[in-house]
Amino acid sequence: MSQKSNIRRAKYAAEQEKKAKKVIKGIIWTLVVLTAAFIVWSLTQV
Repeated sequence: MSQKSNIRRAKYAAEQEKKAKKVIKGIIWTLVVLTAAFIVWSLTQV
């Protein structure tokens, strides 16, 4: 394969990896917020 297509493929792979990391970070933060909200809610139900 030509060098250009290898470079293009590497750039695309790096871009996809960045997007995936961003999605995973979003999911983790959502879980953290929901957990905190549940803890607060459960403590107020006493």
